[in-house]
Amino acid sequence: MGTGFSGHRAIAVIGGALMSALLLTGCTFGGEVEADDSPVQSTASFSDETVQQLTDAVTHAMTTTGSSGAIVGVWAPWSGSWVTGLGTQRPDDGAEVSADHVFRAGKVTRAMTCDVLYQVAAEGTVELGDSVAQYVAGVPDLDDISLAELCDGTSGIGSYGGQLYSMWLTNPERRWDPRYLASFGLGQPRTTEPGVAYRDSDAGYALLGLALERATGATAADLIERYVADPLGLEATALADLPESGVLEGGQAVANAEGVLDCSAPLNLTGVSSTTGFTDGGVVTDIEDLGRYVRALAAGDLVGDEDRFGEPVPIAPDAPTWLNADGGAIIAGSLIGQYGKAPGYLTAAFSDPASGLTVAVVLNSSTAPATISEYLAWELAAIASKTPAADGGTAPDAGLPWTAEQYHEAIAAAAVCAPPAA
Repeated sequence: MGTGFSGHRAIAVIGGALMSALLLTGCTFGGEVEADDSPVQSTASFSDETVQQLTDAVTHAMTTTGSSGAIVGVWAPWSGSWVTGLGTQRPDDGAEVSADHVFRAGKVTRAMTCDVLYQVAAEGTVELGDSVAQYVAGVPDLDDISLAELCDGTSGIGSYGGQLYSMWLTNPERRWDPRYLASFGLGQPRTTEPGVAYRDSDAGYALLGLALERATGATAADLIERYVADPLGLEATALADLPESGVLEGGQAVANAEGVLDCSAPLNLTGVSSTTGFTDGGVVTDIEDLGRYVRALAAGDLVGDEDRFGEPVPIAPDAPTWLNADGGAIIAGSLIGQYGKAPGYLTAAFSDPASGLTVAVVLNSSTAPATISEYLAWELAAIASKTPAADGGTAPDAGLPWTAEQYHEAIAAAAVCAPPAA
């Protein structure tokens, strides 16, 4: 895996655009092509009132998480869209955030890794039920775990992020071997037998990436490019380190001498190596690509396997009945997507395959819990779902099983940074 965007991306994107033209049809908000039955995006803009509601939601989340900047995209095909950058690169820096800046996609990488798995399986290179041990040698206790269970998050394997996160902050440029990362998750006791229940496992997705590399003979970066970025025309998306320019800077607050988080002077984590995430969280992207990707994910434009999201499992025993996981994605009511934390960033993206409602957002601080990005995406989706139809169109009837106010309050309750003194 290289340390930056691959040098042949410009040529590859041309080939990818041709592939997209063959595979997909119809109009989308990003100017690419999509499935025939995908809702066509209105060219109208949201009303000033809606834009203000969306802006207030994002700036509220920025304040509570200590984020100086955010990038957000909201697309409601029947009504309009809103794509913008808010705030500044750092609390002490007046450089404005642009909607064109790239950032870490974080756990959205999981869904992309599963996209590769399903397409490689469709080609006959692997089978979803293959044992991980067929492809990842020298690692004990993997015989009874399938590739599909790694993708679904039902392997029972633990995680490495919590054990290594502090090392990523103190040594951001270190390159990490995915086998070494996975060993920390494998060293934890199994909570369930494979295939029984969901367990958030970054180690599982790292192992899945290793298995796909072995099965195909290609690097994980090349697989993401070949099976995800190129077919969808995602020019800013790659499994790579962030480039040197055009980047949303990311950081995290650290405790001061009194042991209190100092959100005014975050540690700059923009340079953290993508190898900390690998095929669990190593992809970088921009907001247009992220929105286009998650809409394709929800609509099944890359993977035609109807069973991918057919057997969802609760993400936790006490989770709402509408919140489940399957196929490398989180299923929240009618929305399909992913969310999570990468050093310096909180990222989330969700889309409704029926209505086309799509939300993508990134905050440039990883100080708060990962769920904040999820809550913000759901708050934005609730606001956008209520927008009236434009251009003589028809608004969808179905709603979401939560309100914008519910997750606005949840974000406030999880605040890690107090509002500045008046």
